[in-house]
Amino acid sequence: MPATAPHRYLIALGSNVRHPHHGAPAQVLRAAARALDDAGLALQAFSPIIASAPLGPSRRRYANACAVIATRLDPPQLLAQLQGLEHRFGRVRRGAPWRARTLDLDIVLWSGGALADIHANLVIPHPAFRQRPFVIGPALHVARDWRDPLTGLATKHLASRLTRRRPAPR
Repeated sequence: MPATAPHRYLIALGSNVRHPHHGAPAQVLRAAARALDDAGLALQAFSPIIASAPLGPSRRRYANACAVIATRLDPPQLLAQLQGLEHRFGRVRRGAPWRARTLDLDIVLWSGGALADIHANLVIPHPAFRQRPFVIGPALHVARDWRDPLTGLATKHLASRLTRRRPAPR
């Protein structure tokens, strides 16, 4: 049986908790990028790290970035590997959503188009990425021309929609 070509994935990374070994959230993201590559997920690109305000009740600012990786893993297998990496970095998955976290890794887009897997609790593209400047901004640096399979818009077009000024209501 011939080997399948690797899939490419756009991964969003976030952290707003200091790690005892890796340091501040920005250093956590750099360490996570190295860990992705060390885990056999070929790191093809890593965006600049930006700071952003938290969603929900957390008061700590986030460090955010995006990475493009290549792997032969299908999305549910990759999700399991990403969640294992989050766990190794001290992420605890219980309690309120949007709480402070050492590391958050989300699959945003992949080369296979749209996917909904209820067994893995996985939806690609990530349902909220279009409205999140802290995802779209870093994605511009590593996946500018990637297209959202649901809207057909490239990342650069989604960014333009987020940043354009709207006229004031009359």
